[in-house]
Amino acid sequence: MERKPKRRTRERILETALVLFNEFGEPNVTTQLISDDMGISPGNLYYHFHNKDEIIESLFADFERGIEETLTAPVRRPPNVEDIWLFLHLVFEGIWKFRFLYRDINELLSRNRMLETHFKRIVAHKVQTASAICRGLVATGDMKATPAEIQALAVNMTVVATYWLSFEFVSDPRKKIGGEQLARGAFQVMALAAPYLVGRSRQLFEQLAKNYLTA
Repeated sequence: MERKPKRRTRERILETALVLFNEFGEPNVTTQLISDDMGISPGNLYYHFHNKDEIIESLFADFERGIEETLTAPVRRPPNVEDIWLFLHLVFEGIWKFRFLYRDINELLSRNRMLETHFKRIVAHKVQTASAICRGLVATGDMKATPAEIQALAVNMTVVATYWLSFEFVSDPRKKIGGEQLARGAFQVMALAAPYLVGRSRQLFEQLAKNYLTA
């Protein structure tokens, strides 16, 4: 069998930093902690990244590529309700993988201009995609909503998706967040659109929602 190529130090630094940032929160993780966890010298780490912000920006670039691809997919053809469920789960999976960005979003954006401008574009893209999905559902007769209602709905869906992890954390700070909470986040976003769905789409939503509703 061929041996897998050894991961480069730079890749290992990013992987380790992502795990630590997600587990403890970015403000609580230092470059010293990252190098200690890896068993390398701080000098070795600084050879690849001059400071922690460079690590954060590299991780953010990976996140941005993934989320932008996800946000583009639903508008390539007219979506249906099942497409939206899948889309929302993909969005939340991306958020979960880089959850430290959302957990510490206000602090990160306040001190990093690059993240501020790029995250602003991502949020705007979320609103645009949500609006396009809703307009597609209206065009196929699966939703009844005015342009003003669609715009408000798109913004509200974006707000819930963006801050869902923060809501889960403040609701129970000692509880470990996992797949169940992410699925509930997807449901809550979809539930915002439910009152506007009609006919088969409304029935399909109610059918799918049974898997997410708790007593």
